[in-house]
Amino acid sequence: MKPFLKPRKLFSKLGYPPRPSSRSRVLQRLFGYLAAYPAQLTLIVLLVVVGTIANLVVAYLLGVGINNLSAPSPDLTGLLQTVTWMGIAGVVSWGLLLIEGLLLANISQKATFQLRRDLFEHIQTLSLNFFDRQPIGELMSRVTSDTELISQFFQTGLNQLFVNTARLVFTAIAMVLLDWRLAIAALTIGPLMLAFIGLLGRVSGPAFDQLQQELGELNGLMEETISGEKTVIAYRRQDAAVASFEEISLASREASVKAQFIALISRPVTLVLTNLDVALVALVGGLLVLQGATNVGVVATFLQYTRQLALPLTQLSNLFNALLAALSGAERVFQILDEQPAIVDAIDAAPMPMIQGRVEFRQVDFSYVQGRQILKHNTFAAQPGEKIGLCGPTGAGKSTIINLITRYYDIDAGEILIDGHNITTMQKDSLRQQIGIVLQEAFLFSDTVMNNLRYARLEATAADCIDAAKQANAHDFIERLPQGYDTMLTERGSNLSQGQRQLLTIARMMVQNPRMVILDEATSNVDTRTEQKIQEALDRLMQGRTSFVIAHRLSTIRNANRILVLKAGEIIETGSHDALMQRQGFYYDLYMSQFKGRVAAVV
Repeated sequence: MKPFLKPRKLFSKLGYPPRPSSRSRVLQRLFGYLAAYPAQLTLIVLLVVVGTIANLVVAYLLGVGINNLSAPSPDLTGLLQTVTWMGIAGVVSWGLLLIEGLLLANISQKATFQLRRDLFEHIQTLSLNFFDRQPIGELMSRVTSDTELISQFFQTGLNQLFVNTARLVFTAIAMVLLDWRLAIAALTIGPLMLAFIGLLGRVSGPAFDQLQQELGELNGLMEETISGEKTVIAYRRQDAAVASFEEISLASREASVKAQFIALISRPVTLVLTNLDVALVALVGGLLVLQGATNVGVVATFLQYTRQLALPLTQLSNLFNALLAALSGAERVFQILDEQPAIVDAIDAAPMPMIQGRVEFRQVDFSYVQGRQILKHNTFAAQPGEKIGLCGPTGAGKSTIINLITRYYDIDAGEILIDGHNITTMQKDSLRQQIGIVLQEAFLFSDTVMNNLRYARLEATAADCIDAAKQANAHDFIERLPQGYDTMLTERGSNLSQGQRQLLTIARMMVQNPRMVILDEATSNVDTRTEQKIQEALDRLMQGRTSFVIAHRLSTIRNANRILVLKAGEIIETGSHDALMQRQGFYYDLYMSQFKGRVAAVV
């Protein structure tokens, strides 16, 4: 069975900004979030350095103790002092690194929180065209899964990175200071390990990128399918949904196996190289002891140092798995952070004065995608307090016009003026806060009824909200809810009927008390009785306000002052209902086709 949804290769088609030129730049940008805490970072570095040196002292004192024991006359007092200092150094090393780990965990949590906050805040600034091309599931994957990968690396991998890097550097320095000949033997394997780790990164990095991309598509499919589960069930497409899921899951699994396999190769290879390094040091050290060029204690210390040198390399190679996953996640997160809003205020933008309601379109052209024009040379004017109806076939441009009035998008050519002000010269927030919108699909949040009403105006009192609910014919049904205005709504208000949700959105707009009103077929998909209540509420809402009403059922705009008839992105007719009917043009045909359909249904 063919999948009901074709798996989408989103990553290359969404128009994100170019990828960073190197992983080092991504890592540098990621560490910038830690750099916001310079005092704590300085203390962490000092603790790591001192703790690492204390650990090296333990190995050095071990060699001193062995020399003492191998002497013809062992000094038991000196041996006891050596063991005591070994214990002290070990405790100091453990204690300092423990404190360092706690401090690093603290700032890592703060850095992760700030990254998530920056990401969420930035998403709130983006324009609607970003969400038009961005599947919600893919976006959620970046906000949750990718930031979680970064969080895991900050919490666990970062500490290992700091400590093992310090061990690597200071162990190499200690080796050179103690015996340069043995240091050469011990450090011979190091470049091979580093070369192997570098090769591993170049090979496995793209594999982890592919894995995160596939996981993003998988999340997108799951979000889309679960959100539309009623439709899936209604059309009996459960098997097709599973097939589509399996197709993307298989690609995700293959990418995961490839990424993990490459990463897992590192452990056995580094163990073999470590053992070879220890054997080489033991061989060279033994020869030097036989020649009298060094002593057994130095060789014993070097064997400890060699293992301490190999341990960071091994752990760093093992850390590559988490690091590459975090970098892949960070790359995807930074792509969103680099996205720029398409609609921004001009530098000299002024606050929108209190709207009186005159709206004017002058030769407006618009296209969502360059080269595919939606509106063509549209010109009209609405006077304060007028009710303007918009009608036409699906895709004619009705919703586009209201999206332009609120400046959700910028036009390609022409001008849009409100009360004589070009809206591109006004601050967009001060414009939008004076325009109320009721959409065909009512959206409510998972919160109380009261808080949903306050969403439009947070400073509104309970009395304001109750009064608005009464005006919207919503008060009676709210009072019948289990906790009245304190009743918790489920996601999207699904524990209410479609009509009840619509009445709440109208009440919410009344709380807002906008200067202009936009209605997108607000009375559709409800029964006749509820439609009457909604229409009464809308009439109160529109009274004295310039209103734009999108209508699929033309009977809802019969009393409009003027009706704009759109076809293929152009206003082809304009006038009152009676005038348009007398003209017997395109509007007449639309209206009569609906009227005949209703008559046929009754007959």
